[in-house]
Amino acid sequence: MFERFTKAARATVKEAAAHAERDGAAVVTPEHLLLALLDREDTRAAAVLGRLCPPERRPSLLAALSDARRRAGLSRADAEALADLGIDVGAIVERVEETHGAGALAGDRKDAGWWSGRLTFSREAKTVLEKSLRVAVARKDREIGDEHLLLALTVLGGVVAEALADHGVTFASVDTGLSSPTPL
Repeated sequence: MFERFTKAARATVKEAAAHAERDGAAVVTPEHLLLALLDREDTRAAAVLGRLCPPERRPSLLAALSDARRRAGLSRADAEALADLGIDVGAIVERVEETHGAGALAGDRKDAGWWSGRLTFSREAKTVLEKSLRVAVARKDREIGDEHLLLALTVLGGVVAEALADHGVTFASVDTGLSSPTPL
């Protein structure tokens, strides 16, 4: 499948792995893919992201991702469902962080005792890559570009899609932005 990726999509995947390494994560996650997309310039996804979530709104997007990481990757919908069962995710996060330190529930830190040094992709990140292929095929595109990665991130649900949607980046808005007559 990787041979069908454009140079921009390949660079995005490589930059996602670099983000994971810098974060000290043992796996590449959808969040790392989004961070890599946000770093890109002069690509179709970068142009759409620039219009839908301009640089001045990015700190808010990054804060939303950070908050979700603190909640062990639970989306707001997950936290609300647990609240309906009488489980206060915020209180759990506070108690765990009191004992183990800030970010203890993130679950993405390398453990030197077992980590092999080779980054892999999380199940969710692999699903994003697979979905990007399906999106490209559905759009009758011959190659998988970084725009297909962005579309896949918006459609798969979860924390990244939730944070993007809160900032006006949805499948529909990205699709419209890609189809707009203005040059990218």
